[in-house]
Amino acid sequence: MNENPNIRIIPLGGTNEIGKNMTVIEYDDQILIIDCGLMFPNADMLGVDIVIPDITYIIENQEKIQGIILTHGHEDHIGALPYVLKQISVPIWGSRLTLGILKHKLEEHKLYTTTLNEVEIGERFNIGVFDIETIRVSHSIPDGFGMAIRLPSGTIVHTGDFKFDHTPVDGKVADFAKFATIGKEGVSLLITDCTNAEKSGSVASEVIVGEMFEKVFRKASGKIIVAAFASNINRLQQVLNAASKFGRKVAVVGRSMAQNAEIAEQLGYLEVPSNMKIDVDDITELPPSEVAVMTTGSQGEPLSALTRIAMDEHKKVKIEKGDTVIISATAIPGNEDLVSKTINRLFRRGANVIYDPVERVHVSGHGNREDLKLMLNLTKPKYIIPFHGEPRHVAMYKEMAKEMGYTDDSVFSLEIGDVLEISDESAEVVDSVTAGKVLIDGIGVGDVGDIVLRDRKHLACDGILTIVVCIDRSTGVIAAGPDITSRGFIYMDEAEDFVEEVRQLVHTEINNLDINETEDLDYVKMEIKSLVARFLYNRTHRRPIVIPMIMEI
Repeated sequence: MNENPNIRIIPLGGTNEIGKNMTVIEYDDQILIIDCGLMFPNADMLGVDIVIPDITYIIENQEKIQGIILTHGHEDHIGALPYVLKQISVPIWGSRLTLGILKHKLEEHKLYTTTLNEVEIGERFNIGVFDIETIRVSHSIPDGFGMAIRLPSGTIVHTGDFKFDHTPVDGKVADFAKFATIGKEGVSLLITDCTNAEKSGSVASEVIVGEMFEKVFRKASGKIIVAAFASNINRLQQVLNAASKFGRKVAVVGRSMAQNAEIAEQLGYLEVPSNMKIDVDDITELPPSEVAVMTTGSQGEPLSALTRIAMDEHKKVKIEKGDTVIISATAIPGNEDLVSKTINRLFRRGANVIYDPVERVHVSGHGNREDLKLMLNLTKPKYIIPFHGEPRHVAMYKEMAKEMGYTDDSVFSLEIGDVLEISDESAEVVDSVTAGKVLIDGIGVGDVGDIVLRDRKHLACDGILTIVVCIDRSTGVIAAGPDITSRGFIYMDEAEDFVEEVRQLVHTEINNLDINETEDLDYVKMEIKSLVARFLYNRTHRRPIVIPMIMEI
């Protein structure tokens, strides 16, 4: 009889959502963490900079943690580490490029004591009880890997973010054979990327984008500006290749992209022909036909370089009639309006804007349905967890798996914090742990919650009305005021009669309350707030935040 402990899988992020990927694997009182990413806020998270996983569970169990292993260097897989490592001390494993990007982040946060262990892709090593073998995959950043985690109770395969690209830009093809070999050994659980489960066929190769770049570079007469994700090193390489072929110099604009490009070049992941790179200050020194610019802002982010260029607010890069702008990315759900506004502004400035689906200037770094099927057939797992996908992607993956012979009981749609326990005979969700999201606002970590967000939405939609009254405490008579001030509710200069009604309402209410020296002024504030709020809603059907301020003399 097999008496090995059960395997426990606990997603702290990245399941039934895209972003803040973080998975806990627990075995024999030891914990391995895969990835530690962030998520960018949605439109409802007013004022929030980023979102990271709630790590309450790993703080409570930090003595069990053997290490964190990072599948690749994208923000949604490594971006939370500077915040997490301020709360726990744990060694980290990752590929050379991933650690190069991470090291720069940690230095910015003045975190110098973390142990970083470089992994060669294809290497087999141990982190505590976890026997790990890394497996090369293709993605939109070099040096990404999946892994096999061998335990006495079974083998787990984690794909990382992946696609099967037969002609990758760097020439490093995914290791089909290794996935197949491990599949023949027997896989208990596959944790798999499911982002493109809705899309049929196989995802196109990155070289198609390079071919389109060459087509555009051949025809363009003015400057060429290419916007892409800052971490898409392969895309930047293709821009450099096209620029070199057609005699253009390249400037990199945008702090994050410039940093990533420098790191990738220093580590040998980016080949830059000699004398090709120019400083952004030198753009105007060359004819437009000899310049290409690689920049951030493909998602229309308000403070990004491309958005500032589109609004003619960038100090160094200006759009001139005849320039070409390539937006080499697709809009992340929720960013469509921002991207559309940026494109429209660029057209107004006279640019020729090329974007997907007008031209094939972007391909996904995630495999489509046929790629997902291939991974499933190679690994032949007993159980499956689709990750890196919203509920619709998980549902589509589950439907696909059922077509391939899997049952509902073998494909798990886990929520954040669920505890999946795998034994020799079965797998089931047995518990849940504290999990969720922590909001980062400026230097504040976790001090913005649902109540603060609710107030921000309230202020954004209905504004604020303040009422200032000065009361003689000995007589209860109003000594000054009420003074009414509005921000975001009404325009005071055009609503004098309405403001006067509010003033008289407050005046009458205070007189009716018969305030004396023993009166609780908090009670008075509450009565005024309630009365004015009802009056404002009845008259305007809006609910501004009402703040009464009572001073006494």
